[in-house]
Amino acid sequence: MNELMSFWAQWLRPSAGLPTVQWSLLLAAATVVGYLVQRYSGLPKVVGYSLVGTVVGLAGFGGAVWPLQGISLFLLELAVALVLFEAGGRIPLRWFRHNPMVLVQSIVESALTFGAVYWALRWLGVPEPALAPLALVAVAASPTVLTRVVADTRAAGPVTERAIVLATLSSLYALALSGAQAVLPGRPGADWHEALYPAAVVLGVSVAVGALLSLLLRLALRVMSPGSENTAILLLALIAASTALAAHIGGSAPLAALLGGMLLKQLHPRPWSWPRQMGTASSLLIMLMFVLVSTVAAQADWSAPVAGLVLALIAVRLVAKTVGVGVGNVGSGASWRQAVWVSCAMTPMSAIALLVASQFVAAEPATGAVITGIALPAILLMEILGAVIATLAIYRAGESSKPWAIAALGRAAPERDGSQKGTSS
Repeated sequence: MNELMSFWAQWLRPSAGLPTVQWSLLLAAATVVGYLVQRYSGLPKVVGYSLVGTVVGLAGFGGAVWPLQGISLFLLELAVALVLFEAGGRIPLRWFRHNPMVLVQSIVESALTFGAVYWALRWLGVPEPALAPLALVAVAASPTVLTRVVADTRAAGPVTERAIVLATLSSLYALALSGAQAVLPGRPGADWHEALYPAAVVLGVSVAVGALLSLLLRLALRVMSPGSENTAILLLALIAASTALAAHIGGSAPLAALLGGMLLKQLHPRPWSWPRQMGTASSLLIMLMFVLVSTVAAQADWSAPVAGLVLALIAVRLVAKTVGVGVGNVGSGASWRQAVWVSCAMTPMSAIALLVASQFVAAEPATGAVITGIALPAILLMEILGAVIATLAIYRAGESSKPWAIAALGRAAPERDGSQKGTSS
């Protein structure tokens, strides 16, 4: 590519640049592969997106820098913020008052995952400064993957809703704690008392930005139709502005969007649908997010000595989440069979785990090499395998309205923008 550029240098004119062309072609390829994967295997499109990113990442594509920074970091945070805002808007706080065991189940599952991964990696000889960051990476389930799986399988039911809520809450814990913990590595001897202040700052700033976002949208919904094109543009613009603002003043952009969605649900309790006009824009950002995550993660230093640590993290995480969901299932209103499928649906890791890892690597480059070597391969594997496991769980729970046999054999009716019943994804 460099030789080609030097040959054509005298004819080149200033433009958006070659990286824009590369990413455009990469997204075009991801679109085709994602469609083919869904049509002929019945798996969600995200598997195809991740496979494309993995291939180009392993091939040495240099369009993504690690740790994340600049425009790539903003776009990833924006895509995650969109998903978390929508997920937060589906969580009524009144639900926790009527069924507090769901919140208990979430706390038990996240705490058990953190503790199990922390002690397992410590026993395997991972350096002490990298233990807490890697444990927080493991805590973060992926509502971004799960919501795409749900959309592609057209799933609805108690397992689907419970999995989305628990994955969203685990992301809340991971984002809040990682934002505070990332400040401490440069402070020798820092204890939990010193961790309280940065945690309060991250959480306080995120709550303030999220409250401002929800208030502005609540005022807009008083005079604008939820399904209007202008409402969709306003929503996207405000989320983008809050993403940039929260990151600039010391908060967490995805956490602010999540809290903003939850607060909006309380201020505007009437059901309102995600504007249809947001579909194409959010789908493009989310597809870019999956391709970016897999491209970055595939560029990790894959080596045999780290493979055992990566597999250990994944295995311990799977067991801990299953046991945690099962222990917290008592009195939560779900059957034991449903608890098993919920824990399986929570296996994916993706953009939120990558953002958590990126924070620690940027804060402490010395420890960052260890975190990168273990976290990135684990995130890549569980973005792809996790999406497959979550799909299997949803189908086994009987909550998909899209028969897998039809999808796998490619006999499903083509999508026509919802013009036929049950064809929209």
